[in-house]
Amino acid sequence: MSDVQAAIERIQSAFAGNKYPGDRFLQGSREGCEPDEETSAFAGKNWRELEASFLDAHYCALSFFSEAAFRYYLPAYLIADLRGELYTADPVFHLTHGFYDFSVDYPGQDRVVRVSSGRSTFVNPRRYGAATWYDYACYKLSIFTREEAEAIVAYLQYKLGVQDLKEGQDRIRAGLDLYWLERSRTAPTEAMLAEQLRQEQEIYRAVQENNPTSKID
Repeated sequence: MSDVQAAIERIQSAFAGNKYPGDRFLQGSREGCEPDEETSAFAGKNWRELEASFLDAHYCALSFFSEAAFRYYLPAYLIADLRGELYTADPVFHLTHGFYDFSVDYPGQDRVVRVSSGRSTFVNPRRYGAATWYDYACYKLSIFTREEAEAIVAYLQYKLGVQDLKEGQDRIRAGLDLYWLERSRTAPTEAMLAEQLRQEQEIYRAVQENNPTSKID
């Protein structure tokens, strides 16, 4: 079995049990109209049935998904990328941004302005205070179970092996070293999440038994 096929099968297995989050819970960002336009295109769609051309056409959705939608649709992007079918969508960026500092120079009329982003850069001090992109990445990516993190590590390690640009290699290594390798060892397992959901259902049933007229969604 090739490394690509092994990584694909690992992703398919790790994400197999995820449920569609529902049409109302696809959109995360509320900044402008683009988030709704991008995420609503996924309404009712099963991640296993999406074509690479559709994913490429909606590469911005990875920035606008809710946590649940990001977790549900990410495997479609990962598998398409492993197959070499993506041209605009960049899953690696969304799995490593926040773990690696970088800067871009923008030429002005009489000077060059350097814009920094990544690990040590503040997200937006006016709105989020001292939160950095590292803080945000750790929160956003904490949605994945241990099994899913293991599959993501397999994807990133494969990408590291075929990445021919040093900056791309450094970005992937930073993501692995600062977050993903540890996450793949210590994140809650799928069984732990299932047990939490089972306990919640027991509580709901107990409440309804004591008050039959109540309704809990």
